[in-house]
Amino acid sequence: MKIYENFERSSSHSSLALSIGMFDGVHRGHQSIIKQLNTVAKAKNLESGILTFWPHPRLIFKPEDDLKLLNTLSEKSQLLEKFGVENLFLKEFDQDFRNLTGEEFVRQILVEKLQIKYLIVGYDHVFGKDRSGNFELLEKLAPELGFEVEKMEAVNIHNQHISSTKVRNALLKGDIEEANLMLGYHYPVSGKVVHGKKIGKTIGYPTANIEVQNLKLLPKKGAYITDVFLNGDQYKGMLSIGTNPTVGGTEKTVEVYILDFDEDIYGKEITVAFREFLHDEIKFESLEKLIEKLDDDKKRTEDFYTAESSI
Repeated sequence: MKIYENFERSSSHSSLALSIGMFDGVHRGHQSIIKQLNTVAKAKNLESGILTFWPHPRLIFKPEDDLKLLNTLSEKSQLLEKFGVENLFLKEFDQDFRNLTGEEFVRQILVEKLQIKYLIVGYDHVFGKDRSGNFELLEKLAPELGFEVEKMEAVNIHNQHISSTKVRNALLKGDIEEANLMLGYHYPVSGKVVHGKKIGKTIGYPTANIEVQNLKLLPKKGAYITDVFLNGDQYKGMLSIGTNPTVGGTEKTVEVYILDFDEDIYGKEITVAFREFLHDEIKFESLEKLIEKLDDDKKRTEDFYTAESSI
């Protein structure tokens, strides 16, 4: 997949079948758009492309919201490439761009700069200053400007539209099963292994502390079963998100205990993929009670993977 920033693109490339949006999470609704995009591109001898924005416009318009994202830019790029997108266009949401009307955006960006021949948008997509662009405007301009346009309907689960917001809300409730169902894959969190207080090592449960990008959304505080990916290998893990209240912690950390593993991995990049919620964060009255719960969590984690391998 080729990645372009601010529409820098060689004119030697084929014309585009394009879709526009944040694609945060690249969930199953997004995947349906990408599948259709690839089908159209192949049938019409076009290249497929996604135009997205970084950072997220809400971080600019409403910084007070403290929005957390489902994907880092690297994760989003990897997912889009995995699903077959050939070109990714990253546009900074600068002052000039945000002042374009919907029609100016279509004429100046989509047609003149990106040379689109086919445009696919989601069922509720709006664009341009004051949200002045919509599917009706695209239908009106398409014949004049020489492109075709298609609107994709929402993908439903449990009779509800899938959306990035609903995935975020499920994760914040610890509803990992629902979030993963909407995503179509297991929600990942990645980062570098950094030094912590090493308390886990003293009680028989040494953990890898993961340094996570500030914009990345973390599920609710608590304990989870996670797949662990490290150095190209996969392991079983039990992960904690929280402040370690039993030992007087105050700073939120992400720590994973990797089963059947004993290596020095400080400074290594690690990815965890959330599989199941175990329980909320608990402040125990003693380290002994904490260890008892960790033993129970470990057994539940082992049972989870044993049951999965028998399917």
